[in-house]
Amino acid sequence: MSDPKPVEQTPAAEPAKLEETPAAPATENINTDKAPKEEAPKATEEPAATEVITLENEAAPAAATTVPEAKPEEKKPEYLTNIPSLGQFFEHLPSILSKTGHSEMWGVPLKDSDDIPTVNVLIKFLRANEGNLSGAEEQLRKALEWRKQTNPLELIQSGKYSARKFGGLGYLTTYEQDGRPLVFTWNIYGAVKDMSATFSDSDEFVKWRAALMELAVQELNMKDATTVIDYDGEKDPYQMIQVHDYLNVKFLRMDPAVRAATKKTIDVFSTAYPELLREKFFVNVPAIMGWMFSAMKLILSRNTTRKFHPISNGANLAREFPASIADQIPTVYGGKGAALKDGARSVPLTEDEQPKEEAKPAEPATETAAPVAAAPVAATPVAAAPVAAVPVAAVPEAAVPEAAAVETPAKEEAKEETKEESKATTEVEAAS
Repeated sequence: MSDPKPVEQTPAAEPAKLEETPAAPATENINTDKAPKEEAPKATEEPAATEVITLENEAAPAAATTVPEAKPEEKKPEYLTNIPSLGQFFEHLPSILSKTGHSEMWGVPLKDSDDIPTVNVLIKFLRANEGNLSGAEEQLRKALEWRKQTNPLELIQSGKYSARKFGGLGYLTTYEQDGRPLVFTWNIYGAVKDMSATFSDSDEFVKWRAALMELAVQELNMKDATTVIDYDGEKDPYQMIQVHDYLNVKFLRMDPAVRAATKKTIDVFSTAYPELLREKFFVNVPAIMGWMFSAMKLILSRNTTRKFHPISNGANLAREFPASIADQIPTVYGGKGAALKDGARSVPLTEDEQPKEEAKPAEPATETAAPVAAAPVAATPVAAAPVAAVPVAAVPEAAVPEAAAVETPAKEEAKEETKEESKATTEVEAAS
């Protein structure tokens, strides 16, 4: 009866321990085994996510590179935003250069809107047309065509100009003002020896004037500009001073050859050299011609006429400039500088040879000698000849009042034609 008791106690305790002790490790082993299997796929998924992120990050710089390309278009240079027509001018410039087949203006190779010398050239053409884009483009086209046809840069080197026609007529001087060159061109019209010879060939005259102008433009050195000029022209260092001296020039009559040559000069210079003039001084002009400058104000633009300064006495020219410049101006114009023929530059000239024309007067001498030889043959009638010589002497006496009668109407006609011819002179001065 004592055997059943130990059997019930021992197995009851052991199974309880077996269920508790293995249960804990079993759950731990199972969790540890399953955890790596579940984390393994997560590990493979996380790199995939990082790859997607890196692809997105790599795509981001590509999108960022497109943004800077748009920024230059938005941030235009100040001179393009301030002058809207200038930007349009540059848009049309390639077409203009292509059609004309020429891309040089005043020594400046015309390029894009980033090139400062080109910007300054286009601003001058716009300013000359008061901002009218179509007018500026048309003028630039004509100027380029003329330069292509004429090649004014070559005229300086290879051009041959007669010293008899153009000697002493045009000069160039360069003075320094505020660290920049101040260029003067001098046109001494009183130095013309023969109006017909100087102006008869209008093409030759225009080429000579263009050569002198190109010398002055070279002194302005526009091709090396680093600063954009003001659109209103107040601060434009690329302009020159012109002096026209009319000492001993007769204003009453103008030779037709002079009119033709000066008219052609106007047409060329007003088209090919816009906004290169700062001021123009007319010196040694008779006071009676003051009405001519009043008439200019009715014909020309205010922007042009404000640059004109008539001076009756050429010795007062130096007073128009600061002392640093006035001292360099020739003494004949009130300064302390050398005479133009000694200290100024000019277009290269060639001496004319005319020995054949001087030998011709020998022929009339032989013609008059023949009648003298015949006179001795008829010695007797020679005495009667002096009797008829008396009325011959009266011929010159009668000719004097005739000459006076001819000269007097000529002066009256000159007075009647003064205004018309001076108007032509006015037009010449406006452009040349």
